[in-house]
Amino acid sequence: MNLPPQELGRWGEKVAADFLVEQGYTIICHNERTPYGEIDLVTQQPQKSTPGVCITVFVEVKTRRSKTFGYPEESITSSKQEHLISAASHFLQEHPEMDQDWRIDVIAIESYDSQKPIIHHFENAIHE
Repeated sequence: MNLPPQELGRWGEKVAADFLVEQGYTIICHNERTPYGEIDLVTQQPQKSTPGVCITVFVEVKTRRSKTFGYPEESITSSKQEHLISAASHFLQEHPEMDQDWRIDVIAIESYDSQKPIIHHFENAIHE
């Protein structure tokens, strides 16, 4: 796969969204812009313990086509983590109807040549 970086990122976000839908998540929005940066995916996951209640899940997607610069998840710096927390908090302030539990996940996608992408889902990967 030899896509330019932005197209690779969009492709990775689509792969991640499809993966999450298969896992029972609902996609609320893609590429949500905030003053603190962009949130790749905003989703909701039904809570198994409480039917009818969902948790809002903000998802950062990182895609790599080689291991030259390390694993995708390794590119999330402490500064990026702070921006993600601020962006999620801002989103929730702007959407009071989503007053519920929330977390930030990371989906790391490795795509080498024509192989099926390798997807790693790190739940609750970034904490306040």
